[in-house]
Amino acid sequence: MTTALRWHPNAKILSNGDRTFDPAALRWTDSPPPAEASEAVSPVEALQRFAPAGRLRRVPIGIIGPREATAAQCDLAEALGEALARHGLQMLCGGKNGVMEAACRGHAAGGGLPVGLLPDEEWDAANPYVAIPIATGIGPARNAIIARACLALVAVGGGVGTLSEMALGLQFRRLVLALADAPQVEAVPRLPSVDAALARIAARVLALDDHM
Repeated sequence: MTTALRWHPNAKILSNGDRTFDPAALRWTDSPPPAEASEAVSPVEALQRFAPAGRLRRVPIGIIGPREATAAQCDLAEALGEALARHGLQMLCGGKNGVMEAACRGHAAGGGLPVGLLPDEEWDAANPYVAIPIATGIGPARNAIIARACLALVAVGGGVGTLSEMALGLQFRRLVLALADAPQVEAVPRLPSVDAALARIAARVLALDDHM
């Protein structure tokens, strides 16, 4: 599949030449694009075009990292959460403090509704920026649900708990990315910036990367 993307503004359709993207199924179809003027877009720009219409299926993107986070880790997580929201992407995290709270704060600031999948038995254990708290009562086992539920996972720093989520993500064939000083895991690319992570996420959401 070619990655030369075209956005058709009247029909609000994304094409790649002779195929069109189904934003609900997150896959390419053999339907021909409309015969109208279109513009070249990057994968990230395509997400921006879809965002106002709310037509893109919001399979969550996970942000994972430590509760005891550094200021630099929190700044990065907040910027990533906000970027996801601005591009119409749903965020899911563990709902607690540190990297998770910073990511939720950023996502909420960007107009998103951050989801927190809590290890606790009650919803009010969530950090104050979680819009949709889901209490599981299953402790660290909730890491497996986060890894399974997300289309991609981005680790910002972290220790053993984050490492387990990264490993589970790979086991479930999710896209797993590392930022800052996240644990070193074979087959997990370490990226230099939020923009680089967003580009990789956009390629996965639009079924453009090599794993789809």
